[in-house]
Amino acid sequence: MVRAREEGVPLKVLGRGANVLVSDDGFDGVVVRLDHPTFRKTTRRGTRLQAGAGVDLIPLARRCSARGLSGLECMAGIPATVGGSVRMNAGGRFGEFSDVVRRVDVMRPDGQCEFWTPDRCGFGYRHSNFGDNLVLSAEIELHEDDPVKVRRKFDEYFEMKRASQPLSEQSAGCIFKNPNGHSAGALIDQAGLKGMGCGEARVSERHANFIVARRGAKASDVLRLIDLIRERVLALFSTQLETEIDIWRPCGLQWRGA
Repeated sequence: MVRAREEGVPLKVLGRGANVLVSDDGFDGVVVRLDHPTFRKTTRRGTRLQAGAGVDLIPLARRCSARGLSGLECMAGIPATVGGSVRMNAGGRFGEFSDVVRRVDVMRPDGQCEFWTPDRCGFGYRHSNFGDNLVLSAEIELHEDDPVKVRRKFDEYFEMKRASQPLSEQSAGCIFKNPNGHSAGALIDQAGLKGMGCGEARVSERHANFIVARRGAKASDVLRLIDLIRERVLALFSTQLETEIDIWRPCGLQWRGA
């Protein structure tokens, strides 16, 4: 991370990739994946867990629920790592990841490590203040409850997502943030855009805020479809949709020795 900063090379961190769309032209920078066992470890002290940024969220939430540790049930069906969940404040109508965060371990671009409190993290709807800082791990606080009750709630939330979202198809997750007082998916549906496609990318028939990719789909198909959806929703409802996914594009970097 420090070397990339010194060399002026763009750097991005890749978790599960659920909210990432990479341009057909790629990304000409450094991509970091926190896959070392250090970042995939979880330790428990009572009802507090220290989870590395590379820990998979769904298995973590499932294990906690089975042991009667409540607080992560709302993460059922969200394919993310702990680091990505912290950075984008993952969640849905039943809660957000920031609800359980008590401290985040962060590395600054200069290599210095810090502990951030929730106030400093600046959590909001699919928002945080981490910027170019690297999330290393998070301390979360859960509470004890009846394991049967907690696991039942986890399973209920998971089934609700599976019934309403195209979890078995290829997608980058929810494409747009929900505008104030509205559901992005409902607006897209009301605009009659379910099933509309560009190339091999289609607006999901199951949930209109998902774009599913068939074999042969290109990022450019998805991007064109995003533009068309925005234009139609703006024209019909005077509402500007903001993307929730992170779009990676070339930076025009001139590599040394090229």
